[in-house]
Amino acid sequence: MSRPLPTLVHLDADAFFVSCELALRPDLRGTKCAVGGRERGIISSASYEARACGVYTPMPTQRALKVCPDLILLPHTSGLYGKVSHQMFDLCETLTPLVQRNSIDEGYLDLQPCGMRSSAEVEAKVRGLQRRLWDELHVPVSFGLATNKLVAQIASKLRKPRGFVVVPPGTEASFLAPLSIGKLPGVGAKTEAALVEQHGIRMIGDVRTKSEDELKRIFGDSWREMLATARGEDDRPVETEHDDAKSYSQQETFGRDIGDFAEIERIVKRMVDDLLPKIREDRKRVRTMTVKVRYSDFSQETHGRTLETATDLEAPFYPLVAPLLQAAWRKRRPLRLVSVRFSSVEDSAVQLEMFAESEEKRRRLAGVLDALNKGGRTPVVQHGHQLAKRRAGS
Repeated sequence: MSRPLPTLVHLDADAFFVSCELALRPDLRGTKCAVGGRERGIISSASYEARACGVYTPMPTQRALKVCPDLILLPHTSGLYGKVSHQMFDLCETLTPLVQRNSIDEGYLDLQPCGMRSSAEVEAKVRGLQRRLWDELHVPVSFGLATNKLVAQIASKLRKPRGFVVVPPGTEASFLAPLSIGKLPGVGAKTEAALVEQHGIRMIGDVRTKSEDELKRIFGDSWREMLATARGEDDRPVETEHDDAKSYSQQETFGRDIGDFAEIERIVKRMVDDLLPKIREDRKRVRTMTVKVRYSDFSQETHGRTLETATDLEAPFYPLVAPLLQAAWRKRRPLRLVSVRFSSVEDSAVQLEMFAESEEKRRRLAGVLDALNKGGRTPVVQHGHQLAKRRAGS
């Protein structure tokens, strides 16, 4: 896709979970803090001050406390991150209707339909959005501006936090050339080490110096794709999903692959806790829950199950978490990513039958708790699996 201006924007929120918590606790800004459980939990997000001391995601909490003894641990606030993510992308849609919500803290914007006439105008608009996200949500965000998704994504991650990198049209290949090969999406630490040690490919530009035969020997059938990537070529469009009635989803990409089933199960249940209040807020009900897992080689598997009756309550979905995870996670290799998706969405304004009276009482109670929990750092009520985790870490 040829663009005369860098109108393809990648948004990447900085230390998103921690940033959401610090919006509620501004007194902790500038400190070494992280979101995670105390005893057998992991660090799900760490401030940049904590990262400078060697704390990373998903480091076991006990190890993080040894690496950084003065680390301040913040408990996960149920429902907060999904709410802030929704507000963040809603603000993006005030700039352009073409917004792709990739994950809870990352996405793409396409400003091409906005009629901007210069790179300076594009930059000014995106910097204005960056300021609004901070002023209104107190969430720091990094942006990459380029002519395609690939280059914009790499650019957004180069100068975090609060980065702002613009790659002018026609400079994509030269921009990528001096960067380490590990900066390319999909090139993990092991792959990078093999490329360096076995083939002398340290920088992205080194790919372009190899002959066709060498590229075939190194990358096999995907050598053309790798060469195009090293040149900064990408024609993927921004894919918008504005219809809330289709599905609700959330995913988490780990800084390091996780192989602990119990920890992944807790993360999936946390996603259920984040998504169901949004479903109730939209006056919807869902019937189908799908779990997706992704491995370090980017292969993935999914498994779903559909309830007989649509619901907007967490309880019917909790028993599905473990069996769905077991069915999807067949290879039992450590995971790079896990996601939850609720679909088969229906309006909640349906006629209740007499035997559904107890469920409606639970729904009204859930609505009250949603209202009480909204905006608070510590939920008024914790679900059973959250209470168990909190007791373990107390």
